[in-house]
Amino acid sequence: MTPQPPSAPDWERSLLEKVALQAIQEQRRARQWGALFKLLWFIFAFTILAAMLGWLGRPEKDASSGSMSIGRHTALVELEGVIGPESKASAERVIKGLNRAFKDANTAGVVLRINSPGGSPVQAGYINDEIRRLRAKYPDIPLHAVVEDLCASGGYYVAVAADKIYVDKASLVGSIGVIMGGFGFTGAMEKLGIERRAYTAGDNKDFLDPFVPENPTHRAHAQKMLDEIHQQFIKTVRQGRGNRLRETPETFSGLIWTGEKSVELGLADGLGSADYVAREVFKAEKIVEYTVEENYFETLSKRLGTSFGATFAKSFAQAAARASLEVR
Repeated sequence: MTPQPPSAPDWERSLLEKVALQAIQEQRRARQWGALFKLLWFIFAFTILAAMLGWLGRPEKDASSGSMSIGRHTALVELEGVIGPESKASAERVIKGLNRAFKDANTAGVVLRINSPGGSPVQAGYINDEIRRLRAKYPDIPLHAVVEDLCASGGYYVAVAADKIYVDKASLVGSIGVIMGGFGFTGAMEKLGIERRAYTAGDNKDFLDPFVPENPTHRAHAQKMLDEIHQQFIKTVRQGRGNRLRETPETFSGLIWTGEKSVELGLADGLGSADYVAREVFKAEKIVEYTVEENYFETLSKRLGTSFGATFAKSFAQAAARASLEVR
């Protein structure tokens, strides 16, 4: 018998089934691609967040060639810029780099290369204390400070913890003193007709307020604090330099000297660069850098403002959380 063509309802039902099946397959493919893109977005967001939080480290590399550390070498840690808790020269960064350098079994000696005008006495003290601890823990690994352009105030506070200090003849070294600066706006306020309104609980809560006339009692107290910190600085220098220091009435006056003069005064031990110390002193010419560097997102955050950085990190964290919940 000749087959009969399907009836109208059968034809329509078959067509609808094909359309429905095709739509289901398209939806399934769309969900699969969507899940893949969400997973990629999650990985991307997590990578950025990890970089911002400093979870992604970097291996130590040869300072000259960029190759991985192999064999006996001189370890290099940089201390550059103003010493402060949020700076490149923070105690946290410098201490972390020093610990990495000392823990490497192939380290012949450590060079702490300094180019700093000083900064926080607290942060400088942290680094000084850690250098002394590491020198005691690893007595067979010497640590020498090498000064580039500037090693002043807090920078020198750190340097005196080293076994020896090397400078360039034109380096600037010293500034063993303490300073506290400020301004007084009382005359300008009177001219502008501005009235200062400050309410305190405690007689000295407005200590060194720049908008009121200077209080002799406050000034005397500030000077006392500066003198105490200065004496701490002097004690640290004497402890670090010992009988190498040739004290004069100007040694602790806050003056600064050239590297050549600093050697004469016993503030430094000799002339030389990091390469010189590695080659001639440690007899390990290869230099491997252990400096803990800022990642790109820390730098971006500092340039654009910490609030932007915090918002940026929070946004990525939220996006990552959403993506992880939606991926199936």
